[in-house]
Amino acid sequence: MSRSRLSRSLAVLSLALATPVLAGAAEDAASTREREAALLVGTLLGGTPMVEDLRSLVDEVGGRATGSDANRRSVEWALERFRAAGVTARAEAFRMPALWLERGATASVQGKSVRFAPRVAAMPFSTATPKGGLSAPLLDVGRGTEADFKRVGAKARGAFLLVETEELRDVDGLFREYSEATDIESRAFAAGVAGVVYMGSRPGNQLYRHNVSTGPKNTRPMMVMERDGAKRALRLLRAGTPLTLNAALDLQTGGPYESRNVIGEIRGTTRPEEVVVLGAHLDSWDLGGGALDNGANVAMLIDVARQLQRLGLKPARTLRFALWNGEEQGMHGSAGYVRTHGAELDGHAMALSVDIGCGRITGFFTNGRPPLVPLVDKALKPVEGLGPFTQVDVPVVGTDNFDFMLHGVANLIANQEAATYGPNYHARSDEFEQCDTRTLRANAAVVGALAWGFANMEERLPRQSRAEVETLIKSTDLGQQMKSFNVWDEWAAGTRGRAPERQAAPTTR
Repeated sequence: MSRSRLSRSLAVLSLALATPVLAGAAEDAASTREREAALLVGTLLGGTPMVEDLRSLVDEVGGRATGSDANRRSVEWALERFRAAGVTARAEAFRMPALWLERGATASVQGKSVRFAPRVAAMPFSTATPKGGLSAPLLDVGRGTEADFKRVGAKARGAFLLVETEELRDVDGLFREYSEATDIESRAFAAGVAGVVYMGSRPGNQLYRHNVSTGPKNTRPMMVMERDGAKRALRLLRAGTPLTLNAALDLQTGGPYESRNVIGEIRGTTRPEEVVVLGAHLDSWDLGGGALDNGANVAMLIDVARQLQRLGLKPARTLRFALWNGEEQGMHGSAGYVRTHGAELDGHAMALSVDIGCGRITGFFTNGRPPLVPLVDKALKPVEGLGPFTQVDVPVVGTDNFDFMLHGVANLIANQEAATYGPNYHARSDEFEQCDTRTLRANAAVVGALAWGFANMEERLPRQSRAEVETLIKSTDLGQQMKSFNVWDEWAAGTRGRAPERQAAPTTR
């Protein structure tokens, strides 16, 4: 046998002898990861500081609209929680396009022998009224349909329009509200109204915040009136009693300013340049304590990071725990992150958003990425007893997965049972008692398993190109959703989302 043939034979023999050893090592590594996942899941289901963190955030910090003192306190609160757990944490600045906060809102309705003062809340991005308030006729515009506006006709000009609503019962109703408001407000602005007043849709006369569809570009006073007061006004109008509304909205407004996200990080061991982002928004509106939206999931992500650190578990990929600000005004904190970390996005393996309160996690929205479904299924194996879990592969706008989706990063949203989320959404009633803490612990275990799975699995989806994102928009209702959430114009203008790929310049010979 020639020397070269002998060398080749020995190499083949060595490989054959090593294969069982390599296979055994791979099996041992997989078995270790399974044991680590089980340890993490069991710990998160037990007695951890998570519930006390939620109580502290809701009761001691309270409602925390971006730009407010409470929001600034919440950033320090979150940094303190991460650092006390031994988790590296930092605050990252981003730009908010406009400041909007309510200082006070009052209203009075009067007509012949009638006067009453229903409670009102200014809608985010409403304009302020003159000192002393703004008075104008109050008109019944029904549900605000095209036919309703035709019925009111020219009388709408210079008047406050009162829009009747259905009582909100679930998340489907919430998305319907967002969609219908865009059309209603478009018709109202075209009619030259003085302002728009929505009948409150929450039970128990709860007031709440609901963004004006045009955002900071709005030019009119806009408000929500407590449900019973609005019903009384409608009954009077429909009985033929003319009414006038005087509204006094005292607002703090301004131009662009700086806010901060909070980022906790557990660095990866073997693939630290690859990143899994786990996100929940820290900001909330100010009427309630922001327990469901979204303090519960902030506390949950802090606890997942805390327990990983306490147990000494070392992920292969880097885990980033992102507590976003500016979400309620248009997902600005997560948009700021993708701008700041743009050069790293090719290495982002997945970005998760958890933002539907304390209802049981039933699966995940995979946002138009079919190959993501089996990876989620694989990551959830350690918690299959907490299921069943069903993945829904449709794109969803409305939370902090959005800018990752527009930048082609594989992204997920936790799909949750509605529980008490819908009726308490952005409302005065969004307090600690709304959260079922046993369900929250189960959700922490699910998110912990998902995080650990994506941090360690071999598979990773590539980042999509701008053209692939455009195809997703054209082939689904994603574009319509973007218009409903007032983010379409930024995409169309090229100021939001992944930039088109540069074409190589032709070379001359």
